[in-house]
Amino acid sequence: MKRLFVTLAAAGLALAGCGQGATGGGDAAGGRNQIRVVGSSTVYPFTQAVAERFGQSGAGFAAPIVESTGTGGGINLFCAGVGPQHPDIANASRRIKASEIELCNRNGVQQIIEVPVGIDGLALIESNGQPTGFQLTARDVYAALAANPFGRPQTARTWRDVNPALPDVAIRVYGPPPTSGTRDSFAELILEKGCDTDDAMKALKESDSDRHKAVCTQIREDGAYIEAGENDNLLVQRVSENPGTVGILGYSFLDANRERVRGIPLAGVAPTSETIQNFTYPGARKLYIYVKGEHLQAIPGLREFLNAYSQAWNPGGYLVQRGMIPLPDAERQAALQAVQNPQPITAAALQ
Repeated sequence: MKRLFVTLAAAGLALAGCGQGATGGGDAAGGRNQIRVVGSSTVYPFTQAVAERFGQSGAGFAAPIVESTGTGGGINLFCAGVGPQHPDIANASRRIKASEIELCNRNGVQQIIEVPVGIDGLALIESNGQPTGFQLTARDVYAALAANPFGRPQTARTWRDVNPALPDVAIRVYGPPPTSGTRDSFAELILEKGCDTDDAMKALKESDSDRHKAVCTQIREDGAYIEAGENDNLLVQRVSENPGTVGILGYSFLDANRERVRGIPLAGVAPTSETIQNFTYPGARKLYIYVKGEHLQAIPGLREFLNAYSQAWNPGGYLVQRGMIPLPDAERQAALQAVQNPQPITAAALQ
C-alpha cells in the first residue's frame, strides 16, 4: 500500500487519507518509528518490562517509550487525537469510561482496541515496623476517609474513632491522586462498598445516584489522606518509614517490597495472588492496555509489540514473575484474540 504522509501544521496535525480502521493500513502516525505508551503507574512496570525485552529482541524495532502519567491522564493524552504527536497505547488500571471513548471519538480516535492483560489487587499496606497489624473492612476505610461519611460531617481523627476495635492511631493514609486509575478503583471497590453497608446510602443510590456518588466517593481533604503522586515506590518508602500509616497501591508493588511492607486484610481476606485471581479479595481488579487502531500500520513494531505482550502475560511468563496475576484461561484466550484480530470497542458496549 502506498505510504501516506502527514504534515505538522502550526495549528496541529493535518490528517489525510487516515482512519482505514483497526486492521487496515494507513499512516495516521507517520513520521515516528518508536512506540509511545502513557498511563497507569500500576501497569507501567509490566509494560516497561515488555518494552525493554522488545527492544533487546533483535527484531530491529526500537524499545517503546513508556511514561507513568496515571490512568486518567494517560487516557486523556491517548484520546487527544491521531498522529505522531499522540500516544499509541494507554495503560489503564481500570476499564475505560464511556465518556472517555466519546472524547476519543470527538478527536478522531475511532479505533480503540481494548486488551485485558492481567489481574491486580488494589492493596492496602502498612509498615512491617508496625507491631500490631490493622484488620480493616470496607466500612472502616470508608468511614475513615470519606469527606462526609454516610452524609454526616467527618469527625474521626483516629482509627478507634471509626471502630472501637481498631487501634488508637491517627488516620494517615498515603494514596493515589484523582488522575490515577487506582484512585478510581479504590472509590469503586472499597469506598462505595463501605458506604453501601448503610441502608440509607443504598436507598440514596436508587433515588439520587449523583448525590450517592458524591457522598460515597469524595475523600476528605484535611490532611488525613495524603496524595502521594504516581510514584508507587515512593509511596512504599513513606509507609515503611512511618509505622501507623496506611498506603493504597497495586499489589505488584506490595509483592516486590515485602521486606518493608505487608498487606492489610479486608474483611479478613489478605491480598495474595490466590485471593486476587479468584476475586475473593475485595480489591481485585483487571488491568488493561488500550491501543489506537489508526496507528497499527503507521507505527513500526506496534503489532509485534502487542504479540510480545500477549506471550509475556501467560502463566509462567516473566510478567507473572514481576507480580502480575494471570487472567483465567478463557479470558486470556479472549485477550489474545483482541491482539490477533483487533476490533474497536464502543461506548455502547460499556453500558
